[in-house]
Amino acid sequence: RISFIQILLNYLPVERALWSPLLKKQRELYSQFLKEMIIQPGIAKANLGVSREDVTLEDHPLNPNPDSRWNTYFKDNEVLLQIDKDVRRLYPDIAFFQRPTDYPCLLILDPQNEFETLRKRVEQTTLKSQTVARNRSGVTNVSSPLKASAHSSLSEYEVLPNGCEAHWEVVERILFIYAKLNPGIAYVQGMNEIVGPLYYTFATDPNSEWKEHAEADTFFCFTNLMAEIRDNFIKSLDDSQCGITYKMEKVYSTLKEKDVELYMKLQEQNIKPQFFAFRWLTLLLSQEFLLPDVIRIWDSLFADDSRFDFLLLVCCLFLSCLLQDYPISDVHLILKKAKELQDSK
Repeated sequence: RISFIQILLNYLPVERALWSPLLKKQRELYSQFLKEMIIQPGIAKANLGVSREDVTLEDHPLNPNPDSRWNTYFKDNEVLLQIDKDVRRLYPDIAFFQRPTDYPCLLILDPQNEFETLRKRVEQTTLKSQTVARNRSGVTNVSSPLKASAHSSLSEYEVLPNGCEAHWEVVERILFIYAKLNPGIAYVQGMNEIVGPLYYTFATDPNSEWKEHAEADTFFCFTNLMAEIRDNFIKSLDDSQCGITYKMEKVYSTLKEKDVELYMKLQEQNIKPQFFAFRWLTLLLSQEFLLPDVIRIWDSLFADDSRFDFLLLVCCLFLSCLLQDYPISDVHLILKKAKELQDSK
């Protein structure tokens, strides 16, 4: 399944002889990303302000200059806090993401160097915004809700011993690197639901080599997948022909073509596609099914030449099942029917 997904997401070529050198090159490239975007900023932060002269003359935390390393560090922290909040609650119904990985990132968890991990960075982040609330008696209360939520989030899961890291921390790193390399879109809530199934598939494969390099391979497959669906996450494109609004309307036009009776019923009840299709299309149905079923749906989705037209058909059939209280015990039936509808064109 791993190589199947990687070929379909244009990470691996069809020719097997080319896999080994390409994988070696891409994994080395990802290691370089880790050094440049996680390890080096942590070292720079530790070195900045070692002496009073460094703080006042070169760079300092209050420097408003856009080129300030501190300024960049703090902006990255804002993105990181949102990623951290989302990945900690990824698929809470299964324990996998809270468990330690068998292959922690030794580049960062080097016992000879106390590099700053993203988890430590979140824990040490000093929050720059506060909420000022005034009660009816005129008493002003200054609080930092993010700090409270961060504290409860941090203590939600058991802290792993030094040298270990949970799977959610690996996912956090993947999303942070992606956000750094793609500043135009950075991180948008929901991307965690896209990368989660990919990483789970790679990190649970019986082949130890795929498991060992699950982080790097997931990153590049996720990047390639996002290249196809990123317009769904860009708000300014919502009403364009490549935006999510157009795609939601296409769910209804597809439904009208395949099941006009159901379409008319929805129209009579004034049920808009925005009520349900936004999440289905943006997250590729990853929140509507159990994780094994999501992975099975994605197998069919990625394998289809018109993968996102196929997604529309799956959404229409899923909607029909929900409205008719039809039990979805076997996702294969939906995929089979979607294929039949596609072939009947």
